[in-house]
Amino acid sequence: MIWNETIECMDREEMRKLQSIRLKRVVEHAYHNTPFYRKKMQEAGISPEDIESVDDISKLPFTTKQDLRDNYPFGLMAVPMSEVVRLHASSGTTGKPIVVGYTRKDLSIWSEVVARCLYAYGVTKEDIVQVSYGYGLFTGGLGLHDGVQKIGGTVIPMSSGNTQKQIQLMHDFGAKALACTPSYALFLGETIRDSGLPREEFQLKVGIFGAEPWTENMRKEIEESLGIKAYDIYGLTEISGPGVGCECEYQDGTHLWEDHFYPEIIDPETLQPLPAGEQGELVFTTITKEGMPMLRYRTRDLTSLHYETCRCGRTAVRMSRILGRSDDMLIIRGVNVFPSQVESVILELPEFEPHYVIHVDRINNVDTFQVQVEVRPEYYSDEMNKILELKKKITDRLQSVIGLQPDVKIVEPRSIERSMGKAKRVFDNRKLV
Repeated sequence: MIWNETIECMDREEMRKLQSIRLKRVVEHAYHNTPFYRKKMQEAGISPEDIESVDDISKLPFTTKQDLRDNYPFGLMAVPMSEVVRLHASSGTTGKPIVVGYTRKDLSIWSEVVARCLYAYGVTKEDIVQVSYGYGLFTGGLGLHDGVQKIGGTVIPMSSGNTQKQIQLMHDFGAKALACTPSYALFLGETIRDSGLPREEFQLKVGIFGAEPWTENMRKEIEESLGIKAYDIYGLTEISGPGVGCECEYQDGTHLWEDHFYPEIIDPETLQPLPAGEQGELVFTTITKEGMPMLRYRTRDLTSLHYETCRCGRTAVRMSRILGRSDDMLIIRGVNVFPSQVESVILELPEFEPHYVIHVDRINNVDTFQVQVEVRPEYYSDEMNKILELKKKITDRLQSVIGLQPDVKIVEPRSIERSMGKAKRVFDNRKLV
């Protein structure tokens, strides 16, 4: 099923012409309305007139996540705040979130690309979709919500958590599709199995999963557990949110909606563009975004791009499965977590030594997140209530900075192994194979 055949099946040469027109327009918009981009382009010795087509995109400077942090909160907006109708955000290494603003047109485009994804999964206006991504500043919940409304479907705006109620309403309301993280989908499957509700009474057929890494083995387990076909949906807050790309029925790569998000693959070391099919770092330029356009944004995702026409008939470029990231960010239950975030909290609290270890694992198909931290000798006590007070203090602070509650383990002074070289702080034991 195809939602927008004109665009999704557009001839490659016609697509390049459209991309060139839109790239020129967005570069002019960013140059004249965002001081950050104007300065970067001037420092690179280029002007909007130098960008005549997508062939010239490599002349443009890159944008990084650090640039978003440095311009917190609204320094990268390209329209007056009176034209920004929604703000979304994700976590950053210092505790300050990455902030993105959307105009009405931006939201309309976002719902359109999510609608393309839903149709590719076989979801129509006749169907009920349970959205179990988090609502709020996280883009997952409202992103899928607006896409379902775009196709005329019925939304169950569950958000995340409250698993028993999730299952009850999924059963009673007859949801056909479920949108959530893959690890939560596995947990839902286990809970359904233990609930006593016969799986055949559920009408669930389609899973829409993203926001964290998952594998083909996990896909098979989800499909068997829930009796569905599980699809990947790709997106990132800085570019739009979920709906930047999706799988089709053949699941032979992720189709990227390149009429709005122009993709490149670069060598993460040399920063030079790589040819089609070669593995490197994925870079996006938003060629239609008004509120906060991104020029050559480095995603840090490692993948490759393939331009052959898909068996489904779409000509939209396909992205192979993401193999990892070129930085040290952890994705835990769909939330971006940086070890430096944990360290910054520990260093600001006088009761704790700057020695810690992070353990990430996947138990019963749910990510676990434990932080072991040493207490200073003068604060260490055999009294349980004092240790519990320290644990609550650091747990609350970590949750406020990261947006995720860790399992904090307070350990005795000098109990964490010291290193004479580069300390290994993070142990990610999740098996992504």
